Amino acid sequence: MQLGTAACLRIDLGALVANYRRIVTQVAPARVAGVVKADAYGLGALPVSQALLAAGCRHFFVAHLCEATELKPHLPHDAALYVLNGLPPGAEAECAAIGAVPVLNALPQIERWSALARDLGHPLPAVIQVDTGMSRLGLSAEELAILRDHTHRFDGIDIGLIMTHLACADDPDNVTNEDQRALFARLADQFPGVPRSIDNSGGAMALDVAHGDIVRAGIALYGGAPHGDPNPMDGVIALDAYIMQLRHVPAGAGVGYGLTHRCDRPTHVATLSVGYADGWPRHLSNRGSAYIGGIRVPLIGRVSMDSMGIDVTDIPDDLLYPGAPVELIGPHQSIDAVAADAGTISYEILTRLGRRYARDYLPAPVTADMGSISA
Repeated sequence: MQLGTAACLRIDLGALVANYRRIVTQVAPARVAGVVKADAYGLGALPVSQALLAAGCRHFFVAHLCEATELKPHLPHDAALYVLNGLPPGAEAECAAIGAVPVLNALPQIERWSALARDLGHPLPAVIQVDTGMSRLGLSAEELAILRDHTHRFDGIDIGLIMTHLACADDPDNVTNEDQRALFARLADQFPGVPRSIDNSGGAMALDVAHGDIVRAGIALYGGAPHGDPNPMDGVIALDAYIMQLRHVPAGAGVGYGLTHRCDRPTHVATLSVGYADGWPRHLSNRGSAYIGGIRVPLIGRVSMDSMGIDVTDIPDDLLYPGAPVELIGPHQSIDAVAADAGTISYEILTRLGRRYARDYLPAPVTADMGSISA
């Protein structure tokens, strides 16, 4: 226990690298990019990218230019850093200056990037994203037709990748996946010889499909299930809260704000030092759980900003004391299980992890062949 912290978050970089290697094997000969947006899904973009670099990864994706500005100085010259959301007007010069590669999602973005290349007098690299049915980011088929008839709009742009995004990759049997793959193949044919990227984590772990040239691995790297159970990925994080206080309350007593839980028996209640300010969802009120000594204990009452209560009546006394650890995420409760109880997804659990946790990074073991993996 680190004094003064809400809880201890352990991040196993060895498990992260093992997940990366598993994806590399799955999609070979495609290369695997690490998606490190949102501070590497809340786990720390710098330590995560450094672990992936040591394992051979040389392609990284963030969402915003501000993320690229922070991370790019820590990447070697042979590593590519892509900005998924493209560039807002006026940000082109900064992106070019740091050497990040924008994902161009609209005709105006292409026009501005081309104009900057002409002003600088040399080509600028870019990724072109096309929309194949998600109706989010990317050029439509109609916009691609405009570009096909006016190829000068690409003047000065060195297109290094054509990409799209699968809407239902977490459901490998969804027919939409095949529809998107077929449409992407037709649209990408307009860019002969340009590498292709279609798969995210769910797509990467799909069987009997072509994975393109670069796979963008996100949630699976961090231990989330790409397709639900069974989850082939190693758990990357563990989160232990601490008992702040113990009390015995009589049958009929209420617990927490609004007294939404009423004890149906004399109850031993432990108050934990984690709440929704630490990213523990309020939706887990009266429905979430924790583990002590491998025994499940229910969360009772509402999750408040800095604390919550659990029913420890059935836990041996020797495991209950101020400062005792309580597993919130770990071998008995995965991030996907927590997400299911909260009615959300593992992405949200990860990216909401609070800054008041003590963070303990477990290093990845160094092996002789780590740097030789194609990425």
